[in-house]
Amino acid sequence: MRRARIAHEGRAQWAEVVEDGLVLALPGGVRIAAKDAKWLAPVTPGASVFALGLNYADHSAELGFKTIETPLVFLKGPNAFTGHDSVSPRPADANQMHPECELVAVIGRPARRVSRADALGYVAGYTIANDYAIREYLENYYRPNLRVKNRDATTPLGPWIVDAADVGDPQALALSTKVNGVEVQHGSTKDMVFDVAGLVEYLSDFMTLMPGDMILTGTPHGVHFVSHGDEVVCEIEKVGRLVNHIQAEP
Repeated sequence: MRRARIAHEGRAQWAEVVEDGLVLALPGGVRIAAKDAKWLAPVTPGASVFALGLNYADHSAELGFKTIETPLVFLKGPNAFTGHDSVSPRPADANQMHPECELVAVIGRPARRVSRADALGYVAGYTIANDYAIREYLENYYRPNLRVKNRDATTPLGPWIVDAADVGDPQALALSTKVNGVEVQHGSTKDMVFDVAGLVEYLSDFMTLMPGDMILTGTPHGVHFVSHGDEVVCEIEKVGRLVNHIQAEP
């Protein structure tokens, strides 16, 4: 099953994605065409959102860093997220803004001190993030600062959450990014330094993960700077296709 969060009749609602993604079925039997939907980021209000830096060895090498030995985790605020087919602003003083396609694991039940062997049983599903980075604002790759990773509407998320059972092995998924139809990123989740199970184990060792919490698992190599008017598409096998548009700030 795929679940999307949309704006309908003045409020946010969850909908089931049916008919090969063409229709959204709302509670009570209302159906709307997916093409007419106002997509929201599929984040449960109040959920914690964790993000990983340098979690692909090829991306670390691309940036001139050694492979990390412990997870580099930072938090993202709700202001950063925007939905499928939305617009993200490129700051007027930034020419080095680049997309980062990431698999997102969504927690399904409370997890505390979970073993690696049991960890995937606590994952309800998966979605996609495009966690844009703006390199002019980056002070320290080992501790991404607020101006890089928490800017308004610079992390498109969605378009929906796919049940974990429908995805299968989260470490066997191809992922890619295209800008105006040209591929600028390509990789596989098998190349993560810390896989999904390991991240659930690591985080739950010192805090309780709650239903709806999300883990953005990092991005593979491929740095391509975007410009005003660009269409950016992040795609992950078995999960979906997330579309975003760039608009330069005046």
